[in-house]
Amino acid sequence: MNKNEFLAELKERLAGLSETDMNQSLDYYTEMIDDRMEDGLSEEEAVAAVGTPGEIAGEILGEMPLTKLVKARVKPKHRMAAWEVVLLVLGSPIWFSLLIVLFAVVFSLYISFWAVIISLWATVLALGAAALAGVFGLFTTIAAGHGWAGIALFGVGVFLAGLTIFAYYGCLYATKGIWFLGKKLFRSVKGCFIRKEAVR
Repeated sequence: MNKNEFLAELKERLAGLSETDMNQSLDYYTEMIDDRMEDGLSEEEAVAAVGTPGEIAGEILGEMPLTKLVKARVKPKHRMAAWEVVLLVLGSPIWFSLLIVLFAVVFSLYISFWAVIISLWATVLALGAAALAGVFGLFTTIAAGHGWAGIALFGVGVFLAGLTIFAYYGCLYATKGIWFLGKKLFRSVKGCFIRKEAVR
């Protein structure tokens, strides 16, 4: 594949982006190919070293902010006819309501996951506070003349300290898992706005 074929295919896969964004990407890869050719590679080798248009388009669209992708995806490719506008307006109570419901469900699930994480961390803090109270309770109970009660309280405090350490690592992994799940969810939402042809 030569440079012109590569750029033409990349331009086709980035169709829908604004003229500025598309030209910026095309200029960048044109310069990259030219630099490699100046380093002694043939035109075909320089193009092959850059990567395939599909991979590059996927990377460009993957790094683009979601708002730009939505704007590029939603923007009509042709001037809408009067009957299309009428249908869009008449159908808006249905599709707009469904869109709000979908957003509300996804958002509430996401918030629910984080609420669980916050409550788990609150439990870890409570266990830690109880462990400290048990360990330091030894001194107050001994000072009050209740030696065996102080030793029992100390034992409970040490047990709770171990439980706190165990729960801390569990919460840490759960937090990382929710963070990873949130990123994956965001990527899948973003992937809905990336044209399938771009990554094929």
